Amino acid sequence: MKEHLQLPIFEELSNLAHEHRVDIYVIGGYVRDRLMNRSFKNDIDILVLGSGIDFAEKVGDHLKTKVSVFRNFGTAMLRYDHIDVEFVGARRESYRKDSRKPIVEDGTLADDQKRRDFTINAMALSLNKNNYGELLDPFNGIKDIQIRTIRTPLDPQETFSDDPLRMMRAIRFATQLKFKIDSATFNAIKAQKERIKIISRERITDELNKIILADKPSIGFNYLFDTGLLPLIFPLMSQLFGVEMINGKGHKDNFYHTLEVLDNIAELSDDLWLRWAAILHDIAKPATKRFDKKVGWTFHGHEDKGARMVPKIFADLKLPLNDKMKFVQKLVLLHLRPIVLAQDIVTDSAVRRLLYEAGDDIDGLMKLCHADVTTKNEYKRKKYRENFELVKQKLKDVEERDQMRNWQPPISGDDIMKAFGIPPGREVGLIKKAIREAILEGDIKNNREEALHFMKQKGKELGLTALHS
Repeated sequence: MKEHLQLPIFEELSNLAHEHRVDIYVIGGYVRDRLMNRSFKNDIDILVLGSGIDFAEKVGDHLKTKVSVFRNFGTAMLRYDHIDVEFVGARRESYRKDSRKPIVEDGTLADDQKRRDFTINAMALSLNKNNYGELLDPFNGIKDIQIRTIRTPLDPQETFSDDPLRMMRAIRFATQLKFKIDSATFNAIKAQKERIKIISRERITDELNKIILADKPSIGFNYLFDTGLLPLIFPLMSQLFGVEMINGKGHKDNFYHTLEVLDNIAELSDDLWLRWAAILHDIAKPATKRFDKKVGWTFHGHEDKGARMVPKIFADLKLPLNDKMKFVQKLVLLHLRPIVLAQDIVTDSAVRRLLYEAGDDIDGLMKLCHADVTTKNEYKRKKYRENFELVKQKLKDVEERDQMRNWQPPISGDDIMKAFGIPPGREVGLIKKAIREAILEGDIKNNREEALHFMKQKGKELGLTALHS
């Protein structure tokens, strides 16, 4: 195992530990990732038998580097050779029922490994001279890596009752690593799911975002749904589940469709907010579902209602209420537009309108729409995808010719007021809107000269006289 301890920092730490007669170990994520041949994320956890803070300060003095101390958590951190090294003293923990904050006491290596969340995170490599590089794996984490399984070191019922956030972490690791959750651990999540209510919304959403950013996020959402956690942490999404039948007519299951779209978008982009747009694109379908005897199930206006739901969903999940939210809201609102264009003969005016409304987000919108094609009918899928390519080409052509992205009409409200000597009012708005529509429809070109001429005509129709003809 010594081959996993080639970084210069390990030798420095080993020498200092020997000098100060302290036992230390590398533990957790670094050990797991090295044993899995995964790239290491520039952070290392060092377990100290004794005070992690005292040893960290000795290391800081020796390496002449700043040490950040977090006394409330009993940890300290320093940066060396672009690596974050965190030191913690070995601990044993006990929990009260109403809190995930443990009562902490000094402990042994064995105590500390027992309190770890999963077997794959409980493995340690010794940095001590007498057994340098030895793997200490009391819960057979290395076997769980081989069989690709998430399992807790101790009784999972107790593990999740003590710290319910570990239920989210189990699902997150299963998603990121493409592991399965073993049956006892899975059943414990189902049994303890209500305990998630004592966890802060921020911590839950942090884990949810990590699931969403995985290569195949549907793994995590299927686990969240099957364990019963999803209705507790994100009920609107779980309400997408199910197919209703009337007169032999059903609609697609919008929950599994959403997961397909999310996986499709994950193949195209690692943008978290584009992935959130995929999750929320059909979120209003349950609220807009109607049965029509002639056409079957309809979801009219789900894009508009869904866009109006986005701010509250973001607020509830403690997601940012800034331009990220507005981006998701815009994509939810516009997600049907390119699909409609792909089905019809594409007119320049329809493309101009889409470019005007989508602005710089047009590329994200087109990715979302591409991902939204989940039909199993090979002919339909091929036809849609080919049509999308035509729409993309049309967008490119119109954009190059008319410069409509983030476009503002060449005549402002101030221009109109000055031209006719009028104060702000209804006429200004009418003329401004008429100019915008005329350009979008292609009735006049997108330049100031044609817009000024059109403005005077429109003003005349409204009984206004231009001050300078």
